[in-house]
Amino acid sequence: MKRITFLKTVMAAALCLPLNIQAATPVRQARKAAAPQKDICLQLYSVRDLLKDVNKDGKASAEWTGLLSRLHKMGYTSTEAANYDQGRGTFYNRTPKQYRQDIEAAGMKVLSSHVAHNLSDQELASGDYSEALKWWKKCIADHKAAGMSYIVNPWIGKQKSLHDLDVYCKYLNDVGKMCKEAGLGFGYHNHNYEFEKVEGKVMYDYMLEHTNPEYVFFQMDMYWTVRGASSPVEYFNRYPGRFKSFHCKDHREIGQSGMVGWDAIFRNAKTAGVQFIVAEIEQYTMPVEESVAKSAQYLLRSRFVPASFPVTK
Repeated sequence: MKRITFLKTVMAAALCLPLNIQAATPVRQARKAAAPQKDICLQLYSVRDLLKDVNKDGKASAEWTGLLSRLHKMGYTSTEAANYDQGRGTFYNRTPKQYRQDIEAAGMKVLSSHVAHNLSDQELASGDYSEALKWWKKCIADHKAAGMSYIVNPWIGKQKSLHDLDVYCKYLNDVGKMCKEAGLGFGYHNHNYEFEKVEGKVMYDYMLEHTNPEYVFFQMDMYWTVRGASSPVEYFNRYPGRFKSFHCKDHREIGQSGMVGWDAIFRNAKTAGVQFIVAEIEQYTMPVEESVAKSAQYLLRSRFVPASFPVTK
């Protein structure tokens, strides 16, 4: 009797075992599936050496589509363009509609674009930049057609006087208003010269104080801010909510130099008001794609980088 009872117990346990494994597996799978995907945009200037003369006949080349696919596999979820041709109305020799199709076919989103149309000495002196605004009208239409959410001005150069800087602030406000009316956000991206003084005023501070938050946000480039002997976190605290975008850049690959305090930057992201982050690699210590992948890994693995940011205009 004892032997029969023992065999029944073993058989019952054996029958239950698969059921327990099957019950546990979906839980493990659900936990794995619940891991959030971080939204990280790539500034395509990072792979500029691979995009020389790309799509020059207007057709999507294998080099172009293959690269976009590999960027997505690295973990990038969207792109920021750096190759808009206003005369032809193209991005990387592709029409706005084609550019959007190419990016989305690779599994990413079209998020933003770096575009500048700077003022002439005459426009600065007179304060009349009405012709420049006409240039922006087509530019904004092309970006809208490409499915962009944001346009970012990456460069105005160090200004010679507060008069010139003030004209630029008014100009940026007017461009930003045009963008908002078209359903786009408009921002300004800094380098290190903005942290120098113009007639006793720090240029970056003056721009923050003389642009309208309703029309102009700031895309802080962390590397250039540090190179400008300034603290990103201090600026977040002084001008909360103005920094809708972070440009994540370092000396070579992101996170490699130790000179940019990424943990502190992302711990203060809420104060900054950030809604999207963009990786940009200007210098490499390894082949381009390996460098871009290594930078993506750093941002994806960092426990301080939020899983996602709301994309709003």
